[in-house]
Amino acid sequence: RRHKNDPAVAADLPGKQEMTVLCTLTPEQAGLYRAVVADMDHRIAHTAGIERQGLILATLGKLKQICNHPAQFLKEQGTPVAGRSGKLERLVATLAEAVAEGDKTLCFTQYARFGELLRRHLAERLGVDVLFLHGGVTGRRRDELVTRFQDPDGPPVFILSLKAGGTGLNLTAANQVIHVDRWWNPAVEDQATDRAYRIGQQQHVQVRKFVCVGTVEERIDALMAAKRGLAAAVIGGTAGPADAGDRWLTDLSAEALRELIALSEEAEA
Repeated sequence: RRHKNDPAVAADLPGKQEMTVLCTLTPEQAGLYRAVVADMDHRIAHTAGIERQGLILATLGKLKQICNHPAQFLKEQGTPVAGRSGKLERLVATLAEAVAEGDKTLCFTQYARFGELLRRHLAERLGVDVLFLHGGVTGRRRDELVTRFQDPDGPPVFILSLKAGGTGLNLTAANQVIHVDRWWNPAVEDQATDRAYRIGQQQHVQVRKFVCVGTVEERIDALMAAKRGLAAAVIGGTAGPADAGDRWLTDLSAEALRELIALSEEAEA
């Protein structure tokens, strides 16, 4: 079996460029973010052990959802979503350019609810078919989605939930990969990127990782970049259970945690 890490095979693969795309929060996002941080700040001193771990993981999850879109965090359905999320607006602009260029893009999110929000909104804003693969999709339907995307005339945007689409699929029709939100485990993200960047890829691949500036997303991204090799060992190395990528953060002191999740001035547009 040929493996892309073999030097002879690697020489045949086109290039891959990775970049971090910094997004700002809307005032609505910033207000929600501050409220969640204040709530954790108030409660953390009175918790310990498993309860403390649970509080930290829940807080991190809420902050990630707010960075994605207020509607995801607030569990809204059918409400307007345009103009409320800096990350979503940047995603629309990036994909509009990619579609105009004739590129095909994979968009990874760890949240199925957000994936559905993206599917509806992007199809409406971009005026194209948008595919969506999540854990509830059957094997036959999954194969149909892959076949449609791999067709040169098929839909140009494929949203995948990280757990359902992060391994095992061959999606070399894509030359653009976007990590809309972050798993905080480099190995899991790399596996997802490799749906496009694998043997059979003929084009240069552009990988973008969306990060909200001045938030927990930016600080953990910097931590991951600085300690990429170490992080794989510390965070668990390979794809683990849901939120395995966050678990190492539960050992931080209250002060270190506060610094990690605080909202900086540059966060708001």
